[in-house]
Amino acid sequence: MTNYGVEMLWIVILASLGLSALAVLFSISRRRDSHAPAVARAAGEDVAAEAARKVMREFEKNGQSADAALVTWSPETLRKILADDLPDAQVIVVSNREPYIHNVKDNGVELVVPASGLVSALEPITRACGGTWIAYGGGSADRLTVDDNDRVPVPPDKPSYTLRRVWLSEEEYQGYYLGFANEGLWPLCHIAFTRPIFRASDWEAYEAVNRKFADTVVAEARNERPIVLVQDYHFALLPRMIRERLPEAIVIAFWHIPWPNSEVFSICPWRERILEGLLGSSIIGFHTQFHANNFTESVDRFLESRIERADAAISYGGQTTLVHAYPISIEWPAELLAKLPTVEECRTRLRDRFGLKADVKLCIGVERLDYTKGILDRFQALDELFTRHPEWIGRLVFLQIAAPSRGTLPAYQQLHDECMRYADELNQRYGSSDGYKPVIMVAEHHSQEQVYEIYRAADICMVTSLHDGMNLVAKEFVAARNDEQGVLLLSTFAGASRELLEALIVNPYDAAMMSDALLQALTMSPDEQRERMRPMREMVRDNNVYRWAGSMLLDAARLRKRSDLDRATGVTERPANTDSNIVSLFDRMRRVAS
Repeated sequence: MTNYGVEMLWIVILASLGLSALAVLFSISRRRDSHAPAVARAAGEDVAAEAARKVMREFEKNGQSADAALVTWSPETLRKILADDLPDAQVIVVSNREPYIHNVKDNGVELVVPASGLVSALEPITRACGGTWIAYGGGSADRLTVDDNDRVPVPPDKPSYTLRRVWLSEEEYQGYYLGFANEGLWPLCHIAFTRPIFRASDWEAYEAVNRKFADTVVAEARNERPIVLVQDYHFALLPRMIRERLPEAIVIAFWHIPWPNSEVFSICPWRERILEGLLGSSIIGFHTQFHANNFTESVDRFLESRIERADAAISYGGQTTLVHAYPISIEWPAELLAKLPTVEECRTRLRDRFGLKADVKLCIGVERLDYTKGILDRFQALDELFTRHPEWIGRLVFLQIAAPSRGTLPAYQQLHDECMRYADELNQRYGSSDGYKPVIMVAEHHSQEQVYEIYRAADICMVTSLHDGMNLVAKEFVAARNDEQGVLLLSTFAGASRELLEALIVNPYDAAMMSDALLQALTMSPDEQRERMRPMREMVRDNNVYRWAGSMLLDAARLRKRSDLDRATGVTERPANTDSNIVSLFDRMRRVAS
């Protein structure tokens, strides 16, 4: 290499080193300059993370859209969805239980509003939508209060929708409701170790009653395109029956109880008929994704169908059905809450009613008398607590409100007798001569207002379901506690445990664990109660019943728009063997105009 070449090589090397040095100095300078702003950015990121935490929690829960948490869900939101996305749509609700019952009493007529989770969830929705509610008329004065078309405007004080009553004979009621629905499907879906009973006569009555309700839906429909909300396990065949008569209707079937795995479901002799009936729906809803998955697995096992798991859709018989999780909730704010006395007044009233001392801790359970609710398991936990911590004898009272339910069925008669016997044993063992009884068993119906007063008066609420779809008692207790006090003990087998994460989550089959949780609740400081109650109240507020209904109505609107588009473009059928027969509506982006 010549001297000139060597010199040029050294020049290139030195230039390269110089540029590298400049780059290092520039990097150091940038880091120094950005150090102070980084602290500010970190603080800002903390604030952003805090703001995003709620949204992310929504995103992770049951596959719901994150942006849905940013919407304020209210009756006005629903009305806006109907006006903007479903103009002129008629909303028809179908359920077994009616929201208002008329009974004969003292030569007059008494109005009863049942304290039912389904009613408390659906009634504000139907009020907001101004629709028609079709239900079995079982009140002793129900026939006396309807017009010639079996309709009555409700609520009585400010009518906003129509209640259409359906009449059933005693034989129909026994076979359809007490028989197939509650001796068959109820224990089948609730894994509570009660053997389901299936009779051919009950199935025939179930099918006939579903047909009768289908006839009523068609009669009440103002046109061929209503939106029909079919509620619960009483009407598994109804969606297909409606579809046959009103092919352009949007049918949303919501299954309020758990759906078992396919092995358990295979017990039912009419399993294929039930699945086919439900797949007449445009949308099938469950409380949790777990139950939706169980339903899909049952369809996969027993029917020749096409399943698009990524899109949560099932194609059967030339029709596509969406299978989604829509966690049900309650009205927020609860309308009757504004009418209630203060927490202290509620406490005073309840303690006066049952003769309780002011310093006694009050634990409550509120539900129908049903073997799925874990009432006996609560008694066992109380027994365990008194055995291990006798210092709480005389200082704790458990009040069980157990509304009579299906009392003619042997399993319910047996449960009632067992509960009363166990309560008497605990009172004899731990009661005292001064009138103290650790268990107060009240087997009678209470109005929703009375129930909320009990929630507000309690120190602890026990929701110990052995298996439950959601359980709205847990959410009602949280909503009632605007003082941000009280402790919720919640079964891990209730759907509500997926949302109310700050409750004391318990296994109702473990009496020792429940007694430990009960002790923790009894000794919990007011500050910790507030720290737990506040985020639960935020959850119930943001995920209220209007969001539940709005989510389904928005999905219904997408289906209707897709159907209208297909009709406009001449697409009447989709190929059975291509991806185009699956409606891709699953980005879950919910937009509600402000």
